[in-house]
Amino acid sequence: MKKTAFVDVIAAGFIFLFAYTAINKFLDIISLRIVLKDYPLIGNFYQWFAWGLPILEFCIVGLLLIRRTKIIGLYASLILMSLFTLYVTYLFIFAPNMPCTCGGMLQKLSWPGHLAFNLLSILLAAVAIILHKRSKTINNKITTPVLH
Repeated sequence: MKKTAFVDVIAAGFIFLFAYTAINKFLDIISLRIVLKDYPLIGNFYQWFAWGLPILEFCIVGLLLIRRTKIIGLYASLILMSLFTLYVTYLFIFAPNMPCTCGGMLQKLSWPGHLAFNLLSILLAAVAIILHKRSKTINNKITTPVLH
């Protein structure tokens, strides 16, 4: 029971994080597009990123809200945060003066602060996935009848 509660708390954290950042991106989509246009590696795809990232974040929120798809949402959170971390690492090394496009309070973080936040998020997603799998294994053992 404690494992599923911990998984739910981590999922709730990702729901808040992705909903918060997506809403902030949509509220300031014009500025987001202007900033992304100058970002390295994004180039002419800035329009796709400006719309695609918040839509993807909302999709992950939806997956995390539904019990049956929570594990998919956790994997999606892990993948997205890993990709963000790779890109933040790139920016930290090659373009440290670029502004953050996260939205809201997260924009206040430095690039090292972003790296720490993202690495913690990756760790929490991985822990939630492991605990979710373990709780499913335990539940299957409890509910599966033993045949002799």
